[in-house]
Amino acid sequence: MGKSLKTVSDSREIDTFLNQARELATTSAGAARLMFAMDATASRSPTWDHACQLHNEMFLATGDSGKLQIQLCYYRGYREFHYSRWVNQPEALLQEMNAVTCLGGHTQIGRVLEHALREHQNHSLNVVVLVGDCCEEPLDPLCELAGQLGLLGIPLFCFHEGDDAHGRLLFEQLARLSGGAFARFDLHSADRLKQLLSAAAVYATGGIKALEEFAGKNRDILALTHQLNR
Repeated sequence: MGKSLKTVSDSREIDTFLNQARELATTSAGAARLMFAMDATASRSPTWDHACQLHNEMFLATGDSGKLQIQLCYYRGYREFHYSRWVNQPEALLQEMNAVTCLGGHTQIGRVLEHALREHQNHSLNVVVLVGDCCEEPLDPLCELAGQLGLLGIPLFCFHEGDDAHGRLLFEQLARLSGGAFARFDLHSADRLKQLLSAAAVYATGGIKALEEFAGKNRDILALTHQLNR
């Protein structure tokens, strides 16, 4: 399972680090870019099918699909890591997702974060959404990568499924170190996942102000805004 996450950095050090991230955050011109990264190992098949049904919510939430470009990333099997072209239409994203079959294997969250850093060198990223349930990788390197994303102003929206305590703690740490947000969901809460994906898209295109307006009185989305306002 790897190193325990119970011993973490001093909260003041993390707060200082995140303040630096916000100061260095940049706004990209043109359409916002959201990297949508999902675990496609065997146990994730029901979640993948569920996400296929909800994928268009990310575009609909922005009010104009031309405002948002999405790249699908996933890992599965023995060291398989794939990413799609950038798309700005729900139909194109669904086509990419429907071409994927889940396959047993270990997590490769590190490759997702490394890919995000490389992509940002070519075209600025606004948000990385990470959907998964566990982690089977060394933890310190993942936290380091999340911190690098934070310094570049690229928050991780980490959406954790299930009850794996180790996975939950890691997802919480990645979100915090990147200046992002964490939330839990399960397959019995379809509306919750829909709201979370929509919130990530709204933040990517309009920032915290747009997300606060979008949240209204929705407690799940308000919880994200509170984390982003830390």
